[in-house]
Amino acid sequence: MKEILDAIQSPESTSADFAALPLPDSYRAVTVHKDETEMFADLTTRDKDPRKSLHLDEVPVPELGPGEALVAVMASSVNYNSVWTSIFEPMATFGFLERYGKLSELTKRHDLPYHIIGSDLAGVVLRTGPGVNAWRPGDEVVAHCLSVELESSDGHNDTMLDPEQRIWGFETNFGGLAEIALVKSNQLMPKPDHLSWEEAAAPGLVNSTAYRQLVSRNGADMKQGDNVLIWGASGGLGSYATQFALAGGANPICVVSSPQKAEICRSMGAEAIIDRTAEDYKFWKDEHNQDPREWKRFGKRIRELTGGEDVDIVFEHPGRETFGASVYVTRKGGTIVTCASTSGYNHEYDNRYLWMSLKRIIGSHFANYREAWEANRLIAKGKIHPTLSRVYPLEETGQAAYDVHRNLHQGKVGVLALAPREGLGVRDEEKRAKHIDAINRFRNI
Repeated sequence: MKEILDAIQSPESTSADFAALPLPDSYRAVTVHKDETEMFADLTTRDKDPRKSLHLDEVPVPELGPGEALVAVMASSVNYNSVWTSIFEPMATFGFLERYGKLSELTKRHDLPYHIIGSDLAGVVLRTGPGVNAWRPGDEVVAHCLSVELESSDGHNDTMLDPEQRIWGFETNFGGLAEIALVKSNQLMPKPDHLSWEEAAAPGLVNSTAYRQLVSRNGADMKQGDNVLIWGASGGLGSYATQFALAGGANPICVVSSPQKAEICRSMGAEAIIDRTAEDYKFWKDEHNQDPREWKRFGKRIRELTGGEDVDIVFEHPGRETFGASVYVTRKGGTIVTCASTSGYNHEYDNRYLWMSLKRIIGSHFANYREAWEANRLIAKGKIHPTLSRVYPLEETGQAAYDVHRNLHQGKVGVLALAPREGLGVRDEEKRAKHIDAINRFRNI
């Protein structure tokens, strides 16, 4: 691995130099083990500890297939799917790997007794397989996490509709929390040249998810002037939604859970902020019954912040805890767009407020290649910025996942893989200097 790292850090290295580098037999990777999937069986979700289930193993380099690339990973980051994998909820991911392994002789590689996790990376292409023409060894890249086969017609209007659509590093093996990753070549995008490796790795999954959910025609199709309610507006996902709303001329109503998180939203330029903890919203009377009076109190507070208007769009991801309130507060003809259920998958809402007011619920899941490319392009142009708050070495990925699981973090938590320290990989210092305050916004909290 030292030869690879030396080549990456040398400004003299050419594509031919990278192509000539020998690949190692093995590399370090963060894994979960198939024989440990029941280790948390008697614990509540909150008590399941990723530090106990995530391992740093030495694993063999996978075979490179057609349309694929091997990438030297300089940095990655932790997403909620990494947490779900680590605590084996809502199910162990080995079922995904087993099903994928049955698809073809080549996909059998993924069905292993260990799962290399991680759905983000920034790094350098080492090898490309047959049929790859757009990328060469030595290219500095980031990867989005959509893995598709595209052998069915279903995916050719929107690749997210491919029947064989999977999330790389969650539903496939050989993910980004490792020193080397295996990706499809159509996951690759240019690394923003004003960012360090860890900064470039952080936006991937959440930035693309927020773009499709809020901006794309496949999501809420946000327009100028829209009032957008954003749950968890300073978090890994919501922080990008807040930026997209502000950059697109919309009015974000940011819901947070502390004064510190409220201040982060203000620093991004948001003005309408609700601290749900300080204002003590309790949408559930008990485990089985919601409280519509709290929905109404919440709606009244929103109208106080918008000059009497209801929200056009709700950016939903908490799920069970908030969904009833989200449906209620949306204006007539408005849209609730949901991409996750971090507080529970069984959503309950009063359907009268949906059907009689002609509201829409849209399901949104990650992004297609074009959406991911556009989201990355906005990062590269300095229109949207990373929300990286803290970085761990690969050896401490368990702690990074624990931070996200217990909501001890702000924005995104990064992980260094091959990069020996933070701050490396910047190619355009002038552009960086122009945006340095925004780049460091989540670091300065």
